[in-house]
Amino acid sequence: MMELLPVAIGMVATGCVAGILAGLLGVGGGILVVPVLFEILPFLGVPEDLRMHIAVGTSLAVIIPTSLNSARSHYAKGAVDLTILKRIGPAVLLGVLVGSLVTAYVDGTILKIVFATIALAVAFQMLALPKGMALAKAMPGTIGSGGLGLFIGSISVMMGIGGGTVGVPLMTLFSVPIHKAVATASVLGLIIGIPGAIGALLGGWGKTALTDGYLGYIHILGAIFIAPASTLLAPFGVRIAHALSPRILKICFGIFLAFTATRMFSSLL
Repeated sequence: MMELLPVAIGMVATGCVAGILAGLLGVGGGILVVPVLFEILPFLGVPEDLRMHIAVGTSLAVIIPTSLNSARSHYAKGAVDLTILKRIGPAVLLGVLVGSLVTAYVDGTILKIVFATIALAVAFQMLALPKGMALAKAMPGTIGSGGLGLFIGSISVMMGIGGGTVGVPLMTLFSVPIHKAVATASVLGLIIGIPGAIGALLGGWGKTALTDGYLGYIHILGAIFIAPASTLLAPFGVRIAHALSPRILKICFGIFLAFTATRMFSSLL
């Protein structure tokens, strides 16, 4: 028990920071939970070939209550754009189903490459592109929005993250205000988290054992320690988000993603 105490403390601390980030950036917390779990899981005896799958699956389970609390807080402030949500939501769900199927069969190294590459690309978009730069003055039509939703859903579930990491920068490229993009992405976290966690459970069934503390690719102990803290602190992150200027919000998002991507690439080497 004493050996596991630092791990438990680390997971709870991760949950606290993930919850604040979920409310602050609409990311569901997964962008932090996945790399932290990846580093912690060896101390819990998780085999190397399952580390990334377990980190992604556990993160998806944590995203569900965290996104729910974050989305409720953003919705209460009237920041969720229901028009955008109705346009891309069904495609996001379809993307999650496709991504879950792919995740169940690919090697963990592929998941790490996807995670690090997307995180670095988003960080570049947030930090390096000129302020206010956009591809268009409004979200695309039905087909274009469907394509965006399909990409957001499939990539997000493979990374074990909510809708914010990919969805927020994409929406801002189509001139959606940052606060509205963050709020809308928090709802996408639910669309990604629920079927994504079910996919992780089914995809890992038979590859892990319940007696060893797993539900498929979901680490039960990790979810228990991280989820409550993450869920409780998500509304606090929402309050911070609505108090910050859009530029500061983008900078915070970009710096964090750049650090995360660099750390994940270094693990590949």
